[in-house]
Amino acid sequence: MKYLVIISTLFVIGSLLGWIIELFFRRFISQKKWMNPGFLTGPYLPIYGFGVLLLYGVSNLSLGITNEVLDIIVHVVIIGFGMTIIEFIAGLIFIRCFKIRLWDYTNRKGNIMGIICPMFSLIWLAVGSIYYFLLNPILVQGITWISENLIYTYFVGAVIGAMCVDFAYSIHLASKLRDYKELTSLRFEDFKKELKIKIKNIIGKENK
Repeated sequence: MKYLVIISTLFVIGSLLGWIIELFFRRFISQKKWMNPGFLTGPYLPIYGFGVLLLYGVSNLSLGITNEVLDIIVHVVIIGFGMTIIEFIAGLIFIRCFKIRLWDYTNRKGNIMGIICPMFSLIWLAVGSIYYFLLNPILVQGITWISENLIYTYFVGAVIGAMCVDFAYSIHLASKLRDYKELTSLRFEDFKKELKIKIKNIIGKENK
């Protein structure tokens, strides 16, 4: 039970914080406007939840390396590689299954299928390093405290429940849009535009 609480809490924290980070990143760096950065309707990005689980797991994993410097280097490299793998798997699933490109690195040097690229892999490596050295000790203490005060797990459960419903609904809409229009690969921003058009068409037909 304790480990389930820890995993669930980490996933929720990562999903919520990831949404906030992406919100401001798109507002001030990439898109220059306020927009929901997630595939889901609510304020959470599950890919960041999985990322935090990876960060937490690897950071607290004993590799049996006696050299302290080498141990740190190996931990950080595993984190950077693991975050890139998560990004690649998530991006590939949406492209292959729903013809939706959640992000696009096709203009970045050394990219693979426009899903991952060296620049963002280095960014994940840097983020992983910051987490490993600064955030992990704090998060370990916080998670330990929450696991010993189970009343707070009701909030975690409520968020995960909302995410599951939201995910099912969003997948349903994506499937409907895929069947509604032949798509080769649709950028996420274009997907939202197409979705709004489809919803308007459905409402228009119902009102006739």
